[in-house]
Amino acid sequence: MDINFEHYKVFYYVASSLSFSEAASKLFISQSAVSQSVKLLEEKLGAKLFMRNTKQVKLTHDGDMLFKHIEQAFNLIKIGERSIQEVHSLQRGEIRIGASDTICRYYLLKYFKRFHELYPQIKISITNRPSTVCAELLNKGLIDVSIANLPDTSDLRSINIIKLKTFQDVFIAGQSFSQLEGKLLTPAELAKYPLLMLERPTITRTYFDSFFEKSGVFITPEIELGSVDLLVDLVKIGLGISFICIDYIEKELTNNELFVLEVNTDIAPRQLGILTHNNLPVPVAAQKFIELLQNERL
Repeated sequence: MDINFEHYKVFYYVASSLSFSEAASKLFISQSAVSQSVKLLEEKLGAKLFMRNTKQVKLTHDGDMLFKHIEQAFNLIKIGERSIQEVHSLQRGEIRIGASDTICRYYLLKYFKRFHELYPQIKISITNRPSTVCAELLNKGLIDVSIANLPDTSDLRSINIIKLKTFQDVFIAGQSFSQLEGKLLTPAELAKYPLLMLERPTITRTYFDSFFEKSGVFITPEIELGSVDLLVDLVKIGLGISFICIDYIEKELTNNELFVLEVNTDIAPRQLGILTHNNLPVPVAAQKFIELLQNERL
């Protein structure tokens, strides 16, 4: 099917903003030209792509399906442009990294600092999202690389994974629950106490739910939050117990503000990994960041 690429370009801008006027402004053409281009594309494809009324623009089912492909194609073009601009010199450019705020703070911060020291002209763009969302952004080409908690099972066929490190989750409590220190607890006994947990759809929350379900225990957390730091603070003041990577609470353990609960069921270690897309080129700057993660022990 021979369709002018400009029609797809116009479609991409309208679909991205869900606004014909905004697309016209970004493309420096008239709104009527945008409408005409969309109409011609719809005629060529034999499908209606947008639903329009006086208040809003929406993608149809066919439009949404097309946009998922066109969005990835445009991001692939942008990656190519950036690669040419970098000219392998690392004197300019950008790296787009996706990671949760917890992984950024407790693991990546020192690597951001080191990368900036090595390549000060490279812009570091960080998208803070849960690991599951970062995988989706990677599939769309909206980020170059993700540093993420690896799930036990997931459809990651299009994703290349480099395992970085193993980490261990533990149940923790503050001094308000000192009667539990040194006591061997079952999952059913843990479930009797107020549980403070990360909200869905984080990998950590999925792992937490799975831990209890394997023992036939189904729980509803007392509090669900999006911040590990706030969870730790709430545990410290005695609002409940939580499930945290032990690396994140070293200071609190040393200061005896928190202690690790002993559980009679094994908590399997998990993996932190580097994710890239198998079908999208990895820009030079992103390659250098990956090398830094793999080779340096900061």
